[in-house]
Amino acid sequence: MKNIVIAAVIALVATGNAFAATQQEKMRSCSAEAKGKSLKGEERREFMSQCLSSTPEEKQERLALKEKTRACTAEARSKGLKGDERRSFIEQCTDV
Repeated sequence: MKNIVIAAVIALVATGNAFAATQQEKMRSCSAEAKGKSLKGEERREFMSQCLSSTPEEKQERLALKEKTRACTAEARSKGLKGDERRSFIEQCTDV
């Protein structure tokens, strides 16, 4: 049971790191666009909020990856995989 939790946490952290990198890129892009439009104050805050909010497609992608990770974890469990072999399997399985 402990191994299952560890593998799930590792998979979610890897997913979170990829998401964070994407968010940072998105922040830079939105900021540059706001600067290009010379937005200031409340207009800039509203623009940044709208620009940074997740699109329905992005939300759907994150949900799909989460479901895929759950399925891969269950499959690894059913195969009795442990340790590095399990981690490797889950990483390969979740690569879409």
